[in-house]
Amino acid sequence: MLRTLRNRYIRWQKYSRTYSELQNLTDRDLADLGISRSDNYRIAREAVRL
Repeated sequence: MLRTLRNRYIRWQKYSRTYSELQNLTDRDLADLGISRSDNYRIAREAVRL
């Protein structure tokens, strides 16, 4: 059980960090990467699944 909680916490941290970093990019930076601001949630979720 503790292992499960720890893994969830680690995944949440990774999601939070990824989402925050994406949100801090300018619209131009995001466009250069080929993503839109509305994709940030999906991309952060996918990063956690890896």
